[in-house]
Amino acid sequence: MSKDIKVKKGLNLRFKGEAEQTLVEAPRSKTFAIKPPDFHAVVPKLVLKEGAKVQAGEVIFFSKYNEAVKFSSPVSGTIVEVVRGAKRRVLEIVIEADAVNSYKEYGTMSAESSDAEAVKTRIFESGCGAFIKQRPYDIIANPEDAPKAIYISVYNTAPLAADPEFILQDQKAEFQEGIKALKKLTAGKVYLAVNKKSSNLKDIQDVEILNVSGPHPAGNVGVHVHETEPINGGDRVWTVGPEDVAIIGRLFLTGKFDAKRTIAVVGADAKDKKYFRTLLGTNVSALVGEVNESASRIISGDMLTGLRLTNNQFVGFYDNTVTVIPEGNNYRMFGWLPFTYNNIHSMSKTSLSWMFPNKKYDVNTNLNGEERALVVTGEMEEVMPLDVYPMQLLKACMTGDIEKMENLGIYEVIPEDFALVDYVNTSKIEAQEIIRLGLDLMITEVG
Repeated sequence: MSKDIKVKKGLNLRFKGEAEQTLVEAPRSKTFAIKPPDFHAVVPKLVLKEGAKVQAGEVIFFSKYNEAVKFSSPVSGTIVEVVRGAKRRVLEIVIEADAVNSYKEYGTMSAESSDAEAVKTRIFESGCGAFIKQRPYDIIANPEDAPKAIYISVYNTAPLAADPEFILQDQKAEFQEGIKALKKLTAGKVYLAVNKKSSNLKDIQDVEILNVSGPHPAGNVGVHVHETEPINGGDRVWTVGPEDVAIIGRLFLTGKFDAKRTIAVVGADAKDKKYFRTLLGTNVSALVGEVNESASRIISGDMLTGLRLTNNQFVGFYDNTVTVIPEGNNYRMFGWLPFTYNNIHSMSKTSLSWMFPNKKYDVNTNLNGEERALVVTGEMEEVMPLDVYPMQLLKACMTGDIEKMENLGIYEVIPEDFALVDYVNTSKIEAQEIIRLGLDLMITEVG
């Protein structure tokens, strides 16, 4: 079965710096890291300490509040450092990698012929449960929950983001096996969102295909959930990234936690704009080399939702894109005058970019102004395809009004759904951060 989803509200961002669709093996990083802050609301309890030897797929830590949620090493080697921050919070667990990985054996298993409990146990005991995230709240799924549906999107509409279908071109068998495993975890449907015009994955079995079209954020899972099975209080749906599904499938086919990660290096300042095959948690310098941090910014993820990295830090657990763009440390004289600078992209008609919808623009990190009063302009609504009132929801989150947050749809959104709001709103507020804090309040007060 299939269903069409046509998104009308949104904005396509065309920027220079796309990665060519060439896949190469990345140089093997000397060190890899798992970063607990990547797993929101997880407090890690370490199983292994500094100096311990570890195999690929061996559990390094688990969640303090749910011991069934475990996190495994992507490589074999030695734990050389546990980086801590304020209040001894664990920020990174750094592993010095062996030249060749040795794997912890979990044993092969047929997902299709195994019962649901055995499949769930295998996924979570191996650390693959970390790939499964829960809506609402955008946190690691609780294995004790029964989700009403599972969503996977292989259509990424974010600017310069990696193409999931290109990533999966040589992992289709593993992806299909991963789908079979995930199908066991829900009594509902597994939805697979694809590009309506040009997908090669419409023959995947055990899924309901969502044929998606329209501008960004058409590829966001939040849009697909909203159009198919909207979330109400008490509901749970699970989401999984496309390459993470392949990792789960490889676990069942080979008995190993083989955490291959394909990363697109993009952006105007990236030296080698290609797709690199590496392992989860690689050091970013193995992909982009040494970057002049005063002139360029390295971002783990796409430029709307990613996090800033330095040369010696590590790619985020869920990220398939590394973006390198110029720092916005230049000042545009009289930049507030209409039509003064027409080489920048803007949704506003004060720039001529609306006349050239297919033109690609250079982009940097300049905010083009400071934070201002939050006023009614209607610009947020133009890029919000979900049936929510974005400005009112942001205000409810800022004031901590739980009842209003519930009425305005807080259960349906996560920070990435407000990425375009960050981009277009003239108030320069950090909408994604506000939504994240609102979700954290809901976790604390409602659960």
